Amino acid sequence: MRIVDRLSRAPWIWSWFAAFLVWFATIMVTGGASTLGLSQAALTFAAFSIIVGIGQMFVITLGPGNIDLSIPATMTLAGTVALKLMDVDNAMILPGLATAILIGMGVGIANYALIKALRIPPIIATLSMSFIIQSAAIWTNRGLRIKPPSFLADFTTSTTLGVPNVSLVALVISVAAWFLLEKTVYGRWISAIGQSMPAARMAGVPVDGTRFVTYVLSAVLASLAGYLLACFSGGAALNMGTEYLLMSIAVVVLGGTAVAGGDSNVPGIWGASLFMFLVVSMLNTYGLGAGIRLIMTGLIIISVIMLAGGRQPGAR
Repeated sequence: MRIVDRLSRAPWIWSWFAAFLVWFATIMVTGGASTLGLSQAALTFAAFSIIVGIGQMFVITLGPGNIDLSIPATMTLAGTVALKLMDVDNAMILPGLATAILIGMGVGIANYALIKALRIPPIIATLSMSFIIQSAAIWTNRGLRIKPPSFLADFTTSTTLGVPNVSLVALVISVAAWFLLEKTVYGRWISAIGQSMPAARMAGVPVDGTRFVTYVLSAVLASLAGYLLACFSGGAALNMGTEYLLMSIAVVVLGGTAVAGGDSNVPGIWGASLFMFLVVSMLNTYGLGAGIRLIMTGLIIISVIMLAGGRQPGAR
């Protein structure tokens, strides 16, 4: 009973519980015929939400007002430029990846420059930057859809021991994120800043440097997600990052990260990302119309948040 009680208080358990219920309800309709396919699809598509969600989680952990709205545009620009540079050549995979990461670093630096130097609120700074980035992506793309190198196309659409490769990449990133949060001084710094920025300054925490690194990290993860998504989908599209604006925020909230800052949760990002994909799949399986699906999705999300509302702050 003690274990059950601890689990019920864990911030990540509700998103996983909801994901399992939706997965179970879906396979019941199909009689279990699509169990493997549904599970692999969920892991594949959730992987991209997980990667951008982790970046958004770091930013939101910094406290009220901190949010990165440039994620979709960063994904688009990174994917577009990387594919154009690689030009279906397998030998250019690493230069393409390096370029995507550099784009992410540049976006993160520019975001924080607007926030700090011009004293613009993060929500306005990152939204403004997203328009600039999207314009650059449009200029770079020019209506072309360049295919990814064959190796990357195969890698992002294949599995290893039945597990989608992109989800394995997301797992590696998740482990690294958990380590940063739980085992390094950086993790303690962003939690302290999220709980009280003035108190963190008085305690000697390098607030500006920590916030700077966090915004850069978020943009780099967005660019990596864009790189992988462009390869997975067979080419970069100008709207490929659009759905990840609200998705990156939703998975953070559903996953148990405190919106007020100071308390983050990596396992919850996985549960919430799987849940977001599975709930749409379930509603599609039941043959509901688009309007009903949106209403039901919203109601289900609210229900999960209400169920998790009684958890103890800081519970793990």
